Amino acid sequence: MISSAESSSALSALPTPCLLLNEARLRANIARMRRNLDRLGVSFRPHLKTAKSLDVAHLAMTSPSGPATVSTLREAEYFAEGGVRDILYAVGIAPTKIDRIGAIRRRWGTDLSVVLDSVEQAEAVAAWSRRAGDALPALIEVDADGHRSGVKPGDAEALVAISGALGAGAVLRGVLLHAGDSYGLDDPEALAEAAENERAAAVAAATILREAGLPCPIVSVGSTPTARFARDLTGVTEVRAGVFMFGDLFQAGVGSVAVDDIALSVLATVIGHRRDKGWIIVDAGWMAMSRDRGTARQAVDQGYGVVCDCAGRPYPDLIVSDANQEHGILALRQGSSARLPDLPVGSRVRILPNHACATGAQHDRYHVLGAAGQVRAVWPRINGW
Repeated sequence: MISSAESSSALSALPTPCLLLNEARLRANIARMRRNLDRLGVSFRPHLKTAKSLDVAHLAMTSPSGPATVSTLREAEYFAEGGVRDILYAVGIAPTKIDRIGAIRRRWGTDLSVVLDSVEQAEAVAAWSRRAGDALPALIEVDADGHRSGVKPGDAEALVAISGALGAGAVLRGVLLHAGDSYGLDDPEALAEAAENERAAAVAAATILREAGLPCPIVSVGSTPTARFARDLTGVTEVRAGVFMFGDLFQAGVGSVAVDDIALSVLATVIGHRRDKGWIIVDAGWMAMSRDRGTARQAVDQGYGVVCDCAGRPYPDLIVSDANQEHGILALRQGSSARLPDLPVGSRVRILPNHACATGAQHDRYHVLGAAGQVRAVWPRINGW
């Protein structure tokens, strides 16, 4: 339960660890992405898997009814109940989940579409559609870069076969791609090339379907890096991206955001010192930050997070160098000539996360910071599948 004290308080009054959200940065990140996509002439279907919050969704979506992208059916139920009526469930469909998808469509009148990349999935969707009298809309996932799942963009035989299986009861709505390999890049030119490769693969798959006389009204692409660095999206109808709203240290390492754009942080309290080791101990361990160590593979390893003062200003070279379940160990980056800050027991710090999705998943609410740096609201968020 969210207390009234939490919804209007200074950071010193909050229980720790807890999740902070800088509203001004959130709004600025969303506005920047919208301007970029407007310039490129495509619509925006924000991915809400990071946000998992109706309050954030209302800022990100182009209308209260959507469109939106989700990655779990728990998200689909939550947003549908909140009035979102155009939702794409962007994870390959498991046949056992189709009944639940149908229930969401019936209960809230939601246009909930699914994603698949095999004849087996298409046959299951079509068979359910015939039994239920509800023609489920489906997009074929296309493999943009070998990162994960999907049909090869030039595999006409597979694309047509899946479409044929869908046509026995369901509806082909288009193609969907995710350039996951872009997360391993950090050069603007390479990222622009990844965005172009994603676009070209999407258009190639859509062209095969259309030349076969099949419908392909939606050509959907999306990742935060490619959305940020795309120069041309001709042939694409919509873009999905989500983590850009919050930003994180991994995306800063990619170059998709700046550290000063990161809107999410974890508030923690100093609970001890190991001066012989140059450590400051806080009450935010990996249960508060997550175990994500994605920046370890980047040029700059940020440990479990970058440590800031209560105003959100990073301390020079101070990171969460290690973490136990409920203990975070703050230390200077190896080789640093900076001086460890004087942080007595009881001091508060803010920690920028490696991965906003993973850190957010550890918490059930956002403490929303207004212009004065105080908590002006508490926004609930959900978890689960």
